[in-house]
Amino acid sequence: MRGYDSWDDRHATMKSSSIFRESSDKTERWIVTNMARLSPFLLSSLCITIFFTGFFVFHQNPFISDQNFLTLHPLIDPKCDLFKGHWVPDKRGSLYTNSSCSTLPDSKNCIKHGRLDRDFLFWRWKPDGCDLPRFNPKEFLRMVRGKKMSFIGDSVARNHMESLLCLLSMEETPKDIYKDGEDRNRIWYFPNHDFALSTSWTKFLVEERERVDGNKTGTGLFDIDISKMDEGWFKGLPNTDIAIVSAAHWFFRPIFIHRGDETLGCIYCSVPNMTQLSPDQGFKLVYSSVFKHINECDNCKRDLVTVMRTISPAHFENGTWDTGGSCRRTSPFGVNQIDLQSNEMKIRTSQIEQLEVITKGDHKGKKKFGVLDVTRVMLMRPDGHPNSHWGNKWMKGYNDCVHWCLPGPIDAWNDFLMAILRQLR
Repeated sequence: MRGYDSWDDRHATMKSSSIFRESSDKTERWIVTNMARLSPFLLSSLCITIFFTGFFVFHQNPFISDQNFLTLHPLIDPKCDLFKGHWVPDKRGSLYTNSSCSTLPDSKNCIKHGRLDRDFLFWRWKPDGCDLPRFNPKEFLRMVRGKKMSFIGDSVARNHMESLLCLLSMEETPKDIYKDGEDRNRIWYFPNHDFALSTSWTKFLVEERERVDGNKTGTGLFDIDISKMDEGWFKGLPNTDIAIVSAAHWFFRPIFIHRGDETLGCIYCSVPNMTQLSPDQGFKLVYSSVFKHINECDNCKRDLVTVMRTISPAHFENGTWDTGGSCRRTSPFGVNQIDLQSNEMKIRTSQIEQLEVITKGDHKGKKKFGVLDVTRVMLMRPDGHPNSHWGNKWMKGYNDCVHWCLPGPIDAWNDFLMAILRQLR
């Protein structure tokens, strides 16, 4: 793989499409059939003409960029599973660099904070049986012109939005128009396209309360009520055109789950006479309620599109986040190296099952839903995290194996997102 400083070859020649090859084959057959009828002079002239015509018409023009190609790319075969495949080497790398994106957050700038290897930047997701088009910022902004898109979830949802922001900034520089006091909720605006991109931070998607001790200090134990949505994001849903919904990493702690006055059970707690729930059971209860509330939102737009992103896996090895765990790998896993029976895959299945209840049952047809199924895809990328290269001065000695470097493998999520929105809208 080449070094990080030589990325500008990303507009390399694309392979000729099948229709071009077919036309070229027909032309060659015509020449063979009629060759005997042509004089030597006419034959030479015809061969020269066909050669240059084939170069500029039948062959993919080497001076046409990927972006121009993507605007003409047909819709992906809906029978193809975009999320079943493998990572392949890609010498082009990302559309942006850690220095070309002005909005890139410092904590995801792994190169700035001393990461020396570059191989993790030069891989691309390849579905089995079809191709996933590369992200096209110009075409994406055309698709979302006049729209409002919100990333709803925890800090990994923010990580995803920051990747999209960097990609889109290659086409238009966004304006930072809102930031709350804790920098958890942000709004960016693209004036040339009248497009607003925002984040709405939430731990569990539903209403939550952390228990405190006698000194009013948080205990790390939470009560959540699945009958009520977290108003921090739900109150803004009526003004949203596209919602990217996800939440996961706050669920791995003691949580009491309620439905109104009824206590359904708890996760990671040892309380007598209390139903013990696994994390995937907890996800099932939460996401079932979230999808139901979105689908029955009377004040929301009729053409609201909701994309549920499945859980993004962490890759701590030799310990957890607070016991010295790290993620030092520098290349992807193959399909045979990941655990398809892992807790992350069980949670991913639970999330998708609840989405299918909405899209296939009596609820079908009210709102549009899609799934961004990144779990298996990202289980193969233990090399994509900041690890120690995240520059957090308040938590020195701790490694980040949850979030993703920018640029990095998380950029592929926006390849998926663009394909999904093309199909849903």
